[in-house]
Amino acid sequence: MKSFRIIENPSELGAGTRGSSLGIEALRIAAINKKSKLFYKNEVVTLTKNNKKLFKPIVTPHAIRLKQIYNRIKQLGLEVENSISDRRFPLVISGDHSSAAGTIAGLKKAYPEHRIGVVWIDAHSDMHTPYTTPSGNVHGMPLAMAMGLDNKKKARNEVVDRTLDYWENCKNIFDICPKMNPEDLVFIGLRSSEEEEISLMNEYNVKKILVDDVRSNGTKQIVTDTLSHLKNCDSIYISLDVDSMDPDITSYGTGTPVKNGLTPNEVIEIVSLLLQDEKIKALELCEINPLLDNKNTMAEISLVILEDIIHIINKE
Repeated sequence: MKSFRIIENPSELGAGTRGSSLGIEALRIAAINKKSKLFYKNEVVTLTKNNKKLFKPIVTPHAIRLKQIYNRIKQLGLEVENSISDRRFPLVISGDHSSAAGTIAGLKKAYPEHRIGVVWIDAHSDMHTPYTTPSGNVHGMPLAMAMGLDNKKKARNEVVDRTLDYWENCKNIFDICPKMNPEDLVFIGLRSSEEEEISLMNEYNVKKILVDDVRSNGTKQIVTDTLSHLKNCDSIYISLDVDSMDPDITSYGTGTPVKNGLTPNEVIEIVSLLLQDEKIKALELCEINPLLDNKNTMAEISLVILEDIIHIINKE
């Protein structure tokens, strides 16, 4: 049996729409209603809430609240490293997806000699930088941050010195840059990317598994393909954004829903199959936003996914 630790990160500093910091509480309420003991019987570490920082003036418009996000992802990275040091599988539940940069950093800090692979189950590619972002929202930047990319050749923004300083700090958390390489990244369910991100994916030949690929080939085959692509990696992190799922099937309870996504069963099958590989060392679920939930079901669906994930972890 593999021990795990739930790390709660109730932060939404990187999102453009308010409410994702409430996703964890929505999960807890869903667990109470279902009489699930997910949060009651298992070890939980909860990072402090930091929503007061949403009231601070925005001084980095092309990477909004980047200084505060740096502090949060560093804190999260340390918790991930601590969990691994304590021989606990880190199961991270976060508000917005900027947190992933911290989880990847923590995994790399725990295994500095390891080649890190990332399975990114998400509707979006999240490879923007302060130079290319159309919104300034940092939840669209964690992969570029982890890979140490700037993408200046596709710049649309003139980035000021303060933003550059914070961006460099984020890329170099724990004095490691890059934490991972583009060839060690696999997208699953990707269906929304901007031109600047597509340019990076094409430049580095990043592997993409689309929703149609899942339907055509089946979950077993795409997991086999994913792990084959990451065969040279020593440790692998799974990042699961709930917007990877089709909002018409689940709900619109996430900040940036995109139609024609995966079904909950497909997500469960993919993650469950991936978790059978011993190289999987961390997993994160994020972007539940109960304030946007038109059906009040995203937390309930996510709870089912988490319970299945924990069942698999406990069996390992």
